Order: sequence, then structure tokens, then C-alpha cells
Amino acid sequence: MKWFRGKLSLMLLILQIIFIIIFGTIAEYKESEAALGRYDMIQDVHVMIFIGFGFLMTFLKRYGFSSVSFNLLLSAVGIQWAMIVRNLIEEQNIDLSVQSMLTGDFAIATVLISFGAVLGKTSPLQLIVMLMIEIPLAQVNEYIGLHKFHAYDVGESMYIHTFGAYFGLAVARVLYNDEIELSNKESSVYHSDLFSMVGTIFLWAFWPSFNSAAAADEARQNAILNTLLSLCACTVIVFAASSAIDKKGKLDMVHIQNSTLAGGVVVGACADILLQPYAAMIAGCLVGLLSVVGFVYIQPFLLKYLKIHDTCGVNNLHGMPGIAAGIIAAVVAATSEKDTHKLLGDIYTIRKDPASSDYRTAIVQGGFQIAALCVTLVIAIVGGVLTGLILKLPIWNEPDDLFEDELHWKLLEEPVPRISNDNRVTTKF
Repeated sequence: MKWFRGKLSLMLLILQIIFIIIFGTIAEYKESEAALGRYDMIQDVHVMIFIGFGFLMTFLKRYGFSSVSFNLLLSAVGIQWAMIVRNLIEEQNIDLSVQSMLTGDFAIATVLISFGAVLGKTSPLQLIVMLMIEIPLAQVNEYIGLHKFHAYDVGESMYIHTFGAYFGLAVARVLYNDEIELSNKESSVYHSDLFSMVGTIFLWAFWPSFNSAAAADEARQNAILNTLLSLCACTVIVFAASSAIDKKGKLDMVHIQNSTLAGGVVVGACADILLQPYAAMIAGCLVGLLSVVGFVYIQPFLLKYLKIHDTCGVNNLHGMPGIAAGIIAAVVAATSEKDTHKLLGDIYTIRKDPASSDYRTAIVQGGFQIAALCVTLVIAIVGGVLTGLILKLPIWNEPDDLFEDELHWKLLEEPVPRISNDNRVTTKF
């Protein structure tokens, strides 16, 4: 029993020692004034990771401790691991700068999206194992997309949101068991939904920084404004659709917590190259409606017929909007004009031959954007299935009680009502 209790401690201790050794032998600081100038925006992304994602997942009535705290643990482990993996893929040593902070945050965002799909159904050990596998796969996928296909995605809608969603859904499918549908703990209460809404507000407010932190200086204003306009339009449509789709005309807090954020995802892949504000607003409207429809009709379908249980509805917030973002980016690329090419420079108008001035045509670039989206889906789904099979091994302490904090936390005693002598209800602790 002691060995059973000590598995998580031992794994975390070993990982941190390994990280210290790696950083101590091949890591060094690198001066980067350009990245330092973006620190404010990078810090905004940091807030999204630790507060936004953390509180967004506190809606489960008996899993709040685990939601916000495992979010913190995964982020602390994943940022270190991502810095190592990303640098080793591109170089032989680890050069650390403020930009590394953004790299780590983007990488852990992928894992936190997957975490949402398996929320309440996995042990901390399983989550750490999932993280250690997913980050290298996601970084390799991003490397293929950016450096081989040269598929542009400034807000990483394909490389983060699409990958994280379908990796997590694939893991959830493998881990599925019939007890999920029988559990009465997969629900919220009034105060848990309020906490979750705090996460939504943080994510909504800082999403323009997420989509623009990696943009070129001359294109950053476009990314900020397009993201804001898309979020605003999306939010209006979500409120309208949520009320219209209910027989009594009432709003559903699930839609407000999640679907209102889809507008940030849908413009992420091309936020800085959308040259007209109405395009961002139309995209936000369409994806807001799509997300609400996803929660009402598509998510129950996936559970009933495909046995894919999606705790947080990541397919509706990240998956389908991420695919839409990839398609929109391909259309923008295929129809782009010279002004767009000037904004992106060599990032977008890739030379066929480094020694030549011959650039890809717009149509060809659009094709590579779609290819990157397809490769992302394949690596995410196959990687998720294989990871799910690994997580089913009994050594990772798969929980036998779902959506329950008590398995992992010391909980304060809940107040027990008692009847006083004058028949008044009082509270005893």
C-alpha cells in the first residue's frame, strides 16, 4: 500500500531531477531583446494557462480541487518538458529566452485541452504519462507543419487546439467504460459554475494576446483586433443561439462558459492576415453557432454511438473551431493578394529553392495549409489511441470512482445538519 501511495511522488521526483540535470548540462540563457519586448503579451498567455484553463474546468461539483490543482501540476511539469523537447527538435542545445516561456505555455495549452476531454476520469499518474507523450508528438507535428509544409498558424489553432482536442478525444475513447454514463457526479452546482465562469472571463479577455504574441510587429494590431471582434460577435450569437435552442428560451451556462471562447480559436490560424474586420466577425458568428449545436446535438451523438465521452466539450470549443480555423487559413492563403504576402514576408511566401526568388503560388500555399491540418488530425488521433492504450495499464492507478476529489485530496468535513431542542436546524461540523 505504501508503494501504491508513493508512485506519484516517486515519478515527480525522478522527472524533476532529470529536468535539472538536462538544464544543468545543455541549457544556457540567450539574449533576445525582441522577445523581451513582448513580455507583457507573453505574461497574458501565462495568466490564461494558470487561471483561465484552471478555473474553466472547475464546473464539476466534486472535482474542483483536482481541476484547478492538476492544471497547475501539469503546467509546471509541461513547461519544463516542452522547453527541452522543442529545443532538441530544432537544435542540439537549449537556448533559453523569454520566447521559451511562450513556447512552454503554448505546448502546455495543448495538454490542458486534452486534459479537458478526460477530466475526472484519470489519475494524476495517468495525466503525467499523457503529458510526457503528448508534448513530443505535438512538437513534432508543429515542426512538420511550420518547417516542412510552411503552413502558417500564428495563433496555433491547428497545432494547439485541433491537436489537443482530438488527441484527448482519442484517449477518452480508449479509456471509456460504462460507469461514465451511470455516474451522478458529472454535474455542476451553482457555485462551481461561477468558478468556471471566472476561467472563461480570463480566457476571453486575454485571448487577443494568445493569437498575437507570435505575430510580426507590423501585423500584431490586425491579430489583436480580429481576435477581439471575432470573440465579440461569437459571444452575441452564442447567447442568441443558447436561448433560441431551449424550449423555454433559457440560457445554458455550459454554452456561455465554453462556446463564447470559440471565436478566439476560429481566427487563430490567420488573425494577423485577415485584412477586413467583417471577415473575423462573420467567422466568430458561424463558429459560435457551430459550438452551441455541438453541445446540444453532436456531443450526445459521439457519446451514444461512438462511446467518446468528452467531459469539457473540447470538440465544441477547440476541435471543430480549430478545423474551421485551418480551413479559413487555407482559403485566405489561396486567395491572398500581394499585400498579405508583404505582411508575412518569408514566413508565408516560401521560396521553392532558397537560392531562387521563385515563390509558391497562393493556391499551392492553400494546399499546404490543408495538408498541415490533415497531418495534425492523423498524428493527434493515432497518438491519442496509442497513449490511451498505455494509460490503461494498471500500474498508472486508473481511478475506480469517477469525478471525485476524495480519491486524491484531504477534504474538510462537510457540515452535518442537526435538529436543536426547539426544532431549529443548526449546523454541526
